[in-house]
Amino acid sequence: MNTNTNNKIAITIIAGLFFIFGFVTWVNGALIPFMKTINELTEAQSYLVASASYISFVVMALPASYLLQKVGYKIGMSIGLFIMAAGALVFIPAAEARTYWMFLTGIFIQGTGMTILQTAANPYITILGPIESGAQRIAIMGIANKVAGALGSLIFGAILLKGIDEVNAQLDSVSASEKVLLLDQMADSVYTPYVMMAIVLFVLGLLMRKAPLPNVDAAMDDNEQSSEKSQKTIFQYPHLWLGMLTLFVYVGAEVIAGDSIIAYGIALGISASTAKFFTTFTLMAMVATYALGVVLIPKFISQQKALQISALLGIVFSILILMTDGFTSVLFVAALGIANALVWPAVWPLTLEGLGRHTKTASALLIMAIAGGAIIPPLYGQLVDRGKETLIEAGVSSADALATSAQESYYILIPCYLIIFIFAVSAKRLRN
Repeated sequence: MNTNTNNKIAITIIAGLFFIFGFVTWVNGALIPFMKTINELTEAQSYLVASASYISFVVMALPASYLLQKVGYKIGMSIGLFIMAAGALVFIPAAEARTYWMFLTGIFIQGTGMTILQTAANPYITILGPIESGAQRIAIMGIANKVAGALGSLIFGAILLKGIDEVNAQLDSVSASEKVLLLDQMADSVYTPYVMMAIVLFVLGLLMRKAPLPNVDAAMDDNEQSSEKSQKTIFQYPHLWLGMLTLFVYVGAEVIAGDSIIAYGIALGISASTAKFFTTFTLMAMVATYALGVVLIPKFISQQKALQISALLGIVFSILILMTDGFTSVLFVAALGIANALVWPAVWPLTLEGLGRHTKTASALLIMAIAGGAIIPPLYGQLVDRGKETLIEAGVSSADALATSAQESYYILIPCYLIIFIFAVSAKRLRN
């Protein structure tokens, strides 16, 4: 079998992994309002749902890199899928006890499995072909990721958010025992989807051990041998560290755009039965832009230019969220999917180019930067809580205060996109 055929098979398999990443990750958009209700959480506490997943990338990225060096990509990916299956099963006792920390533990375990998969899959797909077309290949991965995310958001939104408006309306008027019964019944809805998720992930883990993935270690070794002859340490590549910061703020912005939009719509007075579709709006905007990236990069537009345009669009859309009202503002949150789509695909090759023997370590560091998804969304949640309290003290009703604060807190996105733009215009100069 020739190299081109091997690469196509590998791309298809890795796209399947990115499909799994997307499905598991983007159910958080439905989990946030779901867990806020059943565990009676504040806005800031509810966004720890995203944190529990993304903080695992900081804790486990370097151990994942070490594991992959010991067992190889294929076995490592299989182990990652098994760990994700175990995390899904933790949701069953968590729902039975309706215990917040147990839900977060299950999410963290799933995040650990995804860390292993991401640490393997992102550098693998980047170096599977020419570095200048790396963004094109990662854009293909992004399509698989976000289509799965849209499906996961719709399926889990329909299951977990069913009847949530009625439950929220009753909580303040029922007795303590009736409240417990209502919330327990709602918590039970996680059983079937998470058992099914565990089964699918376990089966995929078994299949991964037989997957025909070509060995890319030799290509990496060639890259290392042809790299600079100097003894530069990894600390002497400024574009790597700026690339890490860029991915940190990007993941935070992407998570806010995808995971806050349902809660934001509900805060604006839009019913949960309608708002449950909003994460899908964001993800479909990303899919459409990924498709453009596959066509345009690198033939018509460079990775760097695509990143510059993306950052500028992010700034513009963030300002428009603040300046518009109601459903129009929601649509501009969804439009952030257009701005976000090509950031991840462009940052990886722009950061890894020229690192030679440091490529594996740099990849683990970039995976650690995913921690932006653990830190920035809860900051948004805290801004919402503080803004809401201030407005209530000023005499604004609780509902209006939440809606206003949820909208105004999106200003946190503007400095994120400014940092992305700085990397976009300076990455090549720093590398050279």
